[in-house]
Amino acid sequence: MTLDDLRRLAVGRSLFEPTTLQRALDRLGFVQADPIRAPARAQDLTLRHRVIGYRAGDLERSYPRLDVHEDVLVNYGFVTSAVQALMHPRGGPVPWPAGRGRHVRALLEFVRGRGAVHPREVDEHFSHGTVINYWGGSSSATTHLMEAMHYRGLLRVIRREAGIRIYAAHAHPPVPRDAATRRAHLDALVDVVVRKYAPLPAASLSTLVRRLRYAVPQWRGDLDRTLQRAKGRLAHARVDGGEWYWLPDDVPVVPDGDGRVRLLAPFDPIVWDRRRFEILWGWAYRFEAYTPESKRKLGYYALPLLWRDRVIGWGNVSVKAGTLHATFGYVASRPRERTFRQALDEELDRLRVFLGLESTADRRGRSRQA
Repeated sequence: MTLDDLRRLAVGRSLFEPTTLQRALDRLGFVQADPIRAPARAQDLTLRHRVIGYRAGDLERSYPRLDVHEDVLVNYGFVTSAVQALMHPRGGPVPWPAGRGRHVRALLEFVRGRGAVHPREVDEHFSHGTVINYWGGSSSATTHLMEAMHYRGLLRVIRREAGIRIYAAHAHPPVPRDAATRRAHLDALVDVVVRKYAPLPAASLSTLVRRLRYAVPQWRGDLDRTLQRAKGRLAHARVDGGEWYWLPDDVPVVPDGDGRVRLLAPFDPIVWDRRRFEILWGWAYRFEAYTPESKRKLGYYALPLLWRDRVIGWGNVSVKAGTLHATFGYVASRPRERTFRQALDEELDRLRVFLGLESTADRRGRSRQA
């Protein structure tokens, strides 16, 4: 196997034949979320390549009817029930302090009585004050506590209203505490992330397994042993001096590129592992939304530009007055082939449809009618 094989394998495994939204979620197991819309949220930009007829916002609109949960795996995002069951009940990293425990019990009783609550209702009822949030700003203490209870599995996000989480009480079935069950759950979680992000270089496999401390803080002390088991049981090969890993039941068939151009989300499975990205495509992609504007090299929300099995550049896309605007940068130079120009135009049209804008075909049809 060569790096060319690994590149094609990475693309071919991830960009499976588009299917229904639920089947795509089942296959992915986890979809990372991000609130920035440029031009759409990361979860929508990820799913549009893998779901038939997907439109921006479909996941949020369909969420109450889907087998999916907002939760934390290696990042915050959406997991299926099968994946969530491997992580809960999530007890750690420390028990609730006595004072906070009283607040938790009172809040849980309030939520159970209401059935579903907006954080504003809880804040109005309890008025716990404010706390400093992750970004250094001020957050409602009750909202902060509800987020902690959600993380512990006491609450579930049942829907969103204007982007705000609406919570209901939730209880996970008890999990046997024996060592064999714990090992089985940890190994299954490793399989979830390897299936999503493989083929993985050894250093990236180590990073992903250690990031499972967010998924199972109660078992973080077992992750080093979990990593050693993974290296022993996963399929692997040495390529260009480095060890690469994937699931044993994944047949390493190397498909040819399909000729389409795709603008990928910054957290798409093909892009997420920046270490792998540099090895496979020979340049450094950086997510620069939180980088000072004067220091940005690619753009606020640059979307990696995939053509066939190569990431050849990036695009910055925005919508102004109902019109899609796109600028592109290339690692080397823009391909001169007519097939590339046509494929890029087709991708921009798909993006317009995804965003609910008028496509090129719509404009032509309107012009003919006029």
